[in-house]
Amino acid sequence: MSHIFPRHTKSAPPVAVSGEGCWLTDASGKRYLDASGGAAVSCLGHGDRTVIEAVKAQLDSLAYAHTGFFTSAPAERLADMLIERAPGELDRVYLVSGGSEAVEAALKLARQYFVETGEPQRGRIVARKQSYHGNTLGALAAGGNAWRREQFAPLLLDVSHIDPCYDYRLRHEGESPGDYGLRAADLLEEELLRVGPETVMAFIAEPVVGATAGALTAAPGYFRRIREICDRHGILLILDEVMCGMGRTGHLFACEAEGVAPDILCIAKGLGAGYQPIGATLCTAKIYDAIANGSGFFQHGHTYQGHPTAAAAGVAVLSALEERGLVARAKAQGEKLTGMLNATLGQHPHVGDIRGRGLFIGIELVADRGTKAPFDPGAKLAAMVKARAFANGLICYPMSGTIDGRLGDHVLLAPPFIISDEECSDLVQKLAVSLDQALQGAAAA
Repeated sequence: MSHIFPRHTKSAPPVAVSGEGCWLTDASGKRYLDASGGAAVSCLGHGDRTVIEAVKAQLDSLAYAHTGFFTSAPAERLADMLIERAPGELDRVYLVSGGSEAVEAALKLARQYFVETGEPQRGRIVARKQSYHGNTLGALAAGGNAWRREQFAPLLLDVSHIDPCYDYRLRHEGESPGDYGLRAADLLEEELLRVGPETVMAFIAEPVVGATAGALTAAPGYFRRIREICDRHGILLILDEVMCGMGRTGHLFACEAEGVAPDILCIAKGLGAGYQPIGATLCTAKIYDAIANGSGFFQHGHTYQGHPTAAAAGVAVLSALEERGLVARAKAQGEKLTGMLNATLGQHPHVGDIRGRGLFIGIELVADRGTKAPFDPGAKLAAMVKARAFANGLICYPMSGTIDGRLGDHVLLAPPFIISDEECSDLVQKLAVSLDQALQGAAAA
């Protein structure tokens, strides 16, 4: 009997014993094509010797030193590397252990910034429906997925949520993508005027929405208008690139595709590529200086922040992405994979939309292509697709509640950047078979 508290108490997952490239192997010897990188984590694939050796070398030198007493060479190096490449005026790096911690730090940093600068009335966050920002209470409150929030609602902050930029479902007939992008962004202005812009400290959004909406990209001009609105009202823009950043979309930082830079940026997942748990919150010099010239102390912290071994992994991962040209490869392979998906599933009667950027691709499933009607949630289609795919040796990331937290299903794909053309073809064939099996199972149920 296992004493592990699993994610789902009704399932007994197999034991993973090894990984190589885009493949994982369980204790029975069965191999699985990792088409989601876990949860968009394994950007370099499994068993990367360069990163493994960098971690081992750091352990031989210094495994851990608490940041209340020391900094470390790997942490300093990683911060330098990130800022050298970061967009806009981002200037400081706060290293944490993962995405939820990065978002939590961002929210608290935004709040303390306004306290330090004499605007303590600013405490409200505006976010978007169908967003996901993590599972700690602050991050969960910022997230807009109704199902994830529901049972914890009494514990959560009061956060405003506006509609996402969701072209497939919310753009009007005859409306151009550009006009829709501006209309969607202007919902932020409307909400600010409703609650009082002087009470709002930040707007938080994912440049490409991941888990809860399936690689949902913004319409043209959306984020530029968002940036203008934030600037007009003195509100901080927080961009959550925990899932979509670090090369996943074909840009090192996902916001580069939108032509905007945030005041605070959150990254994780691909930063450690699965070799160490690490994330980071980046902020501008203006925010940092407000605290440095004020109280001098960010009232926040975690035991493992700035962990030397995790930082050494981050340095190795970032170096690998750059030296091997893997960000450009993510873009190129993403275009190939999207083309294969469109060729095989583009006219499937139950595939409504294939979307995304780079190797971050979503497939929205529908009961009817013409009306875009979703499947009945009782069919549990996403769970069935996941199970069938896994049985067929494919790891993908299906989710339900795509539309509003209850209705809609999608499959998220986020394979390692090293995926070959042959593996892309294998992925598409396995997914097509699994999807049809799941649909047959749902119909039978």
